[in-house]
Amino acid sequence: MISRRSQQLESSGIRKVFELAAKIENPVNFSIGQPDFDVPEVAKEVAIEAIRKGMNRYTVTQGIDELRQKVLDYVLRTRGKSYQMSEVMITSGVSGGLMLALLSILDPGDEVIIFDPYFVMYKHLVHLLDGKAVIISTYPDFRVPLTDVENAITSKTKAIIINSPSNPTGYVYAREDIEGIVRIAKKHDILLITDEIYDGFVYDGDFVSPVGMYDKLLLLGGFSKTYAMTGWRLGYAVGPSDLIATMIKLQQYSFVCAPAPFQYAAVAALDLDMTSYFDAYKRKRDMIYEGLKDSFHIVKPGGAFYMFPGLKKGKASEFVEMAIANKVLIIPGNVFSEQDTHFRISFATKDETIAKGVEILKRLSEAYYAKVD
Repeated sequence: MISRRSQQLESSGIRKVFELAAKIENPVNFSIGQPDFDVPEVAKEVAIEAIRKGMNRYTVTQGIDELRQKVLDYVLRTRGKSYQMSEVMITSGVSGGLMLALLSILDPGDEVIIFDPYFVMYKHLVHLLDGKAVIISTYPDFRVPLTDVENAITSKTKAIIINSPSNPTGYVYAREDIEGIVRIAKKHDILLITDEIYDGFVYDGDFVSPVGMYDKLLLLGGFSKTYAMTGWRLGYAVGPSDLIATMIKLQQYSFVCAPAPFQYAAVAALDLDMTSYFDAYKRKRDMIYEGLKDSFHIVKPGGAFYMFPGLKKGKASEFVEMAIANKVLIIPGNVFSEQDTHFRISFATKDETIAKGVEILKRLSEAYYAKVD
């Protein structure tokens, strides 16, 4: 009864730990990638007012005009690139946008290049659509090996997916990374999909986006992280009009439209200054990095709210089991990677939780290293 493509997928390792968190009393929860602050009050009030005014029905599939224009204004202001209304749509989260994009471009056997470590959905969505995920390692420093990218291109390559700032590593792509990937995409006329959901969380230097460097590019962004709207499922896609038109058509037969009242709230959210929240997360980043850098191999994350520590020896999946037994919830790196050497920490939590978790992880690392000697 169940399809082969469905059977090849396992339940998300992230969601498994999320469910486990509900069963453990007072855990140190470093597992889930969602802000620990709430949706800003201004956006809440607009959503409530929209509900009360009866804005609860379907919107047009592509999203309300007010929000689409606001997104284009935001992209122009932050990326310096002007787009037309035919080149933007509102999606049910970035995940919804990614699904629609891959549905639009992939035939069975087509290939998509992704970089390891990768956001957990990338590989599985490609495989679900009978495509092939071509996985390129970026270990140990998460820099993109451009020669490997060039060598991975075949006649079946349809897209390259990049994610900066990155989940799970927090790595922010350097200008050389971005320009090199764009150069390869242009040379081979390949779609570049850039997932920029964490664009607000950049702590060191400027954020470099490929938007404006290449026309055959799809920008995926959203409101879940910057405005803590994870449960509201709102994102956007900006790119070539033919691709956007196809994605809109497919949305008619899948998501139908993004949640209506929250689209109005997102219009208001884009006017908000979230700098104080970003500054707080930079401080949290520094706090956990300084606490753990001597116990693990860590590339200091330049953005997002994740850290991806590597063990000095042993298997990360074993260490994660030990941590969870001690009520510290972390995600094994092999959820995001072909390797079992790292684990993911989300530092989107209270300072006291970070301090407590750091001390436990340091103690556990010493015990684990002694065990595997």
